[in-house]
Amino acid sequence: MSARADTQVCPYKNENIYKQRNMKIHKISSKELTFKQVNEILTKGYKLELSADAIKRIQKCRDYLDKKMENPEKPIYGVTTGFGSLCDHSISKEDLSTLQKNLVMSHACGTGEMVPEEIIRLMLLLKVQSLSYGNSGVQVVTVQRLIDFFNNDVLPVVYNQGSLGASGDLAPLANLMLPLLGLGEVHYEGKIVPADKILKKFGWKPITLQSKEGLALLNGTQFMSSYGTYVLLKAFRLSYLADLIGTVSLEAFDGRIEPFFDQVHQIRHHNGQIVTAKRVREFTKGSQLIVREKKHVQDPYSFRCMPQVHGASKDAIDYVASVFSEEINAVTDNPTIFPDEDLVISAGNFHGQPLAITLDFLAIAMAELGNISERRIYQLIGGKRDLPSFLVAEPGLNSGFMIPQYAAASIVSQSKQLCTPASVDSIESSQGQEDHVSMGANAATKALRVAENLERVLAIELLNATQALEFRRPLKSSPIIEKFVAEYRKNVEFVRIDKVMYTEIAKSVDFVKNYPLAFDILENK
Repeated sequence: MSARADTQVCPYKNENIYKQRNMKIHKISSKELTFKQVNEILTKGYKLELSADAIKRIQKCRDYLDKKMENPEKPIYGVTTGFGSLCDHSISKEDLSTLQKNLVMSHACGTGEMVPEEIIRLMLLLKVQSLSYGNSGVQVVTVQRLIDFFNNDVLPVVYNQGSLGASGDLAPLANLMLPLLGLGEVHYEGKIVPADKILKKFGWKPITLQSKEGLALLNGTQFMSSYGTYVLLKAFRLSYLADLIGTVSLEAFDGRIEPFFDQVHQIRHHNGQIVTAKRVREFTKGSQLIVREKKHVQDPYSFRCMPQVHGASKDAIDYVASVFSEEINAVTDNPTIFPDEDLVISAGNFHGQPLAITLDFLAIAMAELGNISERRIYQLIGGKRDLPSFLVAEPGLNSGFMIPQYAAASIVSQSKQLCTPASVDSIESSQGQEDHVSMGANAATKALRVAENLERVLAIELLNATQALEFRRPLKSSPIIEKFVAEYRKNVEFVRIDKVMYTEIAKSVDFVKNYPLAFDILENK
């Protein structure tokens, strides 16, 4: 870090404060940001720091733009002009800073529910990553202040409605950036506090935005990409748990293993299908239940076709992940600056269509995991294969597990409704200048709701499957399944007679959310 950069960006008396406190540091650089790194940054207390190369790139681009502004040969969109349909209105040199501040204030039109704090952290991280490539024309001090917010857990209040997902996520990103100017509100130490008070607390002066900066901060896909990344981190985990919980149900239902033989899946070639079948074989290895002679020739599709259905969702999730991997390592604001080529290009990297389509796809993939899960629940309570009706010893006097299936069905139905695609919709805006929009932000918030719904449905399946498994005793399932069920029983007891069930469901949801997987699900992500 140069001496100039030190005095400009370091808000601390000691620039090595994080190292002295032995904190984990993630350096923002041109290296690819992976899902595994994102998860570790969010969950293991990492602090962010700009690499020397990132500072050099950012400063080089800013210097180029400042020099370009000394004698502009022609109007530059968003730099010397207004925005959107006002792009033909020229702005005087004296008003360029005011233009950028006005942009942030006027565009901060977020409404609805507050964005979860974990996703706000992601928005800060991904915006810093995008600005670090040196194609956006921002000041180093501006990027550093976003890092200050992240590192000190100062999280701007952002709302989940207002973005069309086309000129970037204008409204939510404007709310995210207001505190840079000493405006808006932030989450800090469990409270919502006016941003200007927090700036005073840390001795930070409001940022004076330079030409183009407001546009760089507001144009971009960080609302959509943060939601999508957060949902993908859930989806990787839930896809695995769907296989594991589905296998508990298979064992409890006295299902057959032949549909999971590798030969069947190799001749169809789909990777997700092959992986799912392999997992079920591994999960049932050593089981007394799976190898015993069966009276029935076939199982219902919700058991027999787990590899095909779960596998299709796996392949969809992996495809979505490939798109988001590109996006979180991209420059998505406008105009884009290329100092070495002496180019300032107004284009459309902020358009969210790649994300909108894949977010819709991701929602469908997760909804289908929930859909087939609910069908297994339904089969388990049906009084089939020597299991008692509704999984209680005395049905009639006890309703048992009748209504948890209702709850699961209700949740699954809602997920189906949420899978109506947002990406096929478009509403013209900005007096026709923005005549096609992606609605990717709506696709993003819907996808999160579907992920949370899937979590609940799998928890209800596990509640039913573990209950049913007890009626197979004294036979044992595999060591893997028995260990999993034993851990579950520390949290959720076997139901002998009717009891209040919503608390049992809540405990089951908590177990599914927090169960530690035996391996790193993100190792290759």
